[in-house]
Amino acid sequence: MSKKRVLFVTQEMNPYTTISEISTVVKNLAPLVHGKGMEVRVLMPKYGNINERRHRLHEVVRLSGMNIIVDDDDFPLIIKVASLPGARLQVYFLENEEFFKRKHVFTDEEEKPFDDNQERMVFFCKGVIETVKKFGWGPDIIHCHGWMTSLVPFYLKSVYKNDPIFENSSVVYSAYENEFEKTFNKKFFEIAAINNLDEEDLSVFKDNTSVKLINAGLKYADAIVKGSESLPKDTQEIYDTLEVPKLDFFNAEEIGAQMLPFYNNLFESES
Repeated sequence: MSKKRVLFVTQEMNPYTTISEISTVVKNLAPLVHGKGMEVRVLMPKYGNINERRHRLHEVVRLSGMNIIVDDDDFPLIIKVASLPGARLQVYFLENEEFFKRKHVFTDEEEKPFDDNQERMVFFCKGVIETVKKFGWGPDIIHCHGWMTSLVPFYLKSVYKNDPIFENSSVVYSAYENEFEKTFNKKFFEIAAINNLDEEDLSVFKDNTSVKLINAGLKYADAIVKGSESLPKDTQEIYDTLEVPKLDFFNAEEIGAQMLPFYNNLFESES
């Protein structure tokens, strides 16, 4: 029997970044799942403050060289990899000089959100999917963590819904508190409308004039997790009403007892 494949798509992960609770959750969960005999890979952005020498990153030449289109411009995608210390687990980093080679992650030195965070998000989400296709490695579960991954469930259920790499993939989305979507504007609906999509197709991300990343991520997932103890009222209402497998918030020390049975139930439903 072949190993089950679990792909973690995350905006952050300890020890490479320590931005929020997401960094710790993914750091604890990925090696735990890997240690249970599953085949695990992690994809995250290669921010400029990640020390390549300390973490022993090196380029994966066979995966690099793609161009990702964002707002009608081509941006080169470089893939690097490192082994998570003590876990023999491969973490892949998506690098682009324009979007990620800066000292700060989401905000500048004055803690003002970067003006191009929405372009960075589109680049990352599309780059993740194209990288997995280039792997030729079909995941059984794709678990997305953080606002920056919110387009992945949507893209997989629309643009890539007939791609054979993802035909057996269940998408899990963990919802966390998020302030960055408040800085997104109407241009998001133009740049996120990749391939044959149009702005109307992205209406699930719209609430009046506001962009709602987390709400849309929840709506397009096959299973959902409450990653933060508290969520905005509208997000909590969506979480409560969706009729998909769901897992309520739990403390970090409970991660194995909660997530492993949750994954196993998804595996059984795929059979």
